[in-house]
Amino acid sequence: MRVQSISGVAGVRGRRGLLALVLGALLALVAACGGSGGSAGDKGKDTEAAKPRPSRARVTVEPGDGAKGVETSGALKITSARGKLTSVKVEDEKGRAVAGKTAGGGASWKPDESLRADTTYTVDASAKDADGRAARKHTTFHTLRPEETFVGVYSPEDGSTVGVGMPVSLRFTRGITHPGAVEKSIKVSASPSVPIASHWFGNDRLDFRPATYWKPGTKVTLKMDLDGVEGRPGVYGEQHKTVKFTIGRSQISVVDAKAHTMKIKRDGKTLKTLPITAGAPGHETYNGTMVISEKLRVTRMDGATVGFKGEYDIKDVPHAMRLSDSGTFLHGNYWAGRPTFGSANVSHGCVGLFDQRGGGDPSTPAAWFFGQSLIGDVVIVKNSDDETIQPGNGLSDWNMSWEKWKA
Repeated sequence: MRVQSISGVAGVRGRRGLLALVLGALLALVAACGGSGGSAGDKGKDTEAAKPRPSRARVTVEPGDGAKGVETSGALKITSARGKLTSVKVEDEKGRAVAGKTAGGGASWKPDESLRADTTYTVDASAKDADGRAARKHTTFHTLRPEETFVGVYSPEDGSTVGVGMPVSLRFTRGITHPGAVEKSIKVSASPSVPIASHWFGNDRLDFRPATYWKPGTKVTLKMDLDGVEGRPGVYGEQHKTVKFTIGRSQISVVDAKAHTMKIKRDGKTLKTLPITAGAPGHETYNGTMVISEKLRVTRMDGATVGFKGEYDIKDVPHAMRLSDSGTFLHGNYWAGRPTFGSANVSHGCVGLFDQRGGGDPSTPAAWFFGQSLIGDVVIVKNSDDETIQPGNGLSDWNMSWEKWKA
C-alpha cells in the first residue's frame, strides 16, 4: 500500500512538471513572434506610416473626358491645382503632336494654334505637388465638324520658278473677319533668309513680300495650317498645305509711254528695246510697278468685262500677259498697223507689241517677249498721263512703301 501511495504522488508531480514545461515553451514562442517587446497595435501603426501618401496636386483638363463638338480654338485648357504641371502631351488620332506653352510657373497649359476640325485628341498630363508626388490625367475629346468652310487660293504654284517681283498672294473663298487667327496660321520663309511681312487687301486677300525684290535663286516656302481656324463666325478653314517655289533670274522691263518703247533688262543688262503702243488719250495706261500674274498664248478680250461696252471684242488676242485685275495686259497686237508701234498710243490701257494673228510667228516682238517672260516678272510703266496703279490691283504690291506695308 505504501509503495502504491508513493508511486501515485510521483505520477501527479510528473504530470505537473510536464504541464509547466509546455506552458513555458508556449510563452517563449509568443515572445519570439512578438519581436522585441512591441505589441500588435504598434506594428499596425508602423505599417500605416510606411504607406505612400497620395499627391495633393490635381490636374484638370477642359473639355471633359469624352466631350464632342469641341471648339477648335479657346476650348482646350489644362491646369494644375496645388501643384505644377511637369508634362503635357496632346496628340490627334494620327499621332501628330499639338504644340503649346505652359504659363504661371506650371499652373496652366494652352495650345499655340487652333486644333483641327472633326478630329479626336488624346491628352496625357502630369503634375507634382510640393513633396514631389505625381498626379496624372488621361482624357479624350472630339472637335466640331464645321458646316461652313473656307480655303486660301494661293499663287504662285507649287514647284514653280518665278520672277523677282512675285509676292505670295492668298485670296480666301470667304471674307475674313478674324484676320489675326488666320494670319497666325500662315508662315512664309525664304532661303537665304530675308525679312518678310504681310499685308491685307480688304478682308479676302493676304499678301507677303520682302522689302525689295527677291534675290535670284531664293527658295521660298509657304505653309498654311488653316484646318480648324475660325475665319469668321461659324466658318472654319479646311486646308493644310505647303507650297515651295524658286526665284529665277531678274527681268525688269520699263515701258515709256511717251517714247513708245519698252526696255528689257535681264540681271541688270539690257536685252532689247522694243517699240510699243500704250493707252490712247482718255484710256491711258496706269503708271507704276506691275507684275505679270498670268500668261495666255491666246485669249479673248471683251471690252464689256472692263467697262468698255461694245468698244471692242477680240476673240484671239495672242501672247497676253496680265498686269492688273482691272484688265491691264501686255499683249500681242495684230490689228494695228506695224508703223503704229513706236509712234502712237492707240490701246484702251494695255501695252501692245506687234504680233501676227494666231501668234504663230516666233520672230515677232510679242512672241519673243512672251517666251522670255516668267510669272512674277516686273513691268514698270512711266510717263503715262494716268495715275499710279493701286497696290491691290493685281500683284502691284511694290507701289506701297515698306513702312506702310508693314503697318
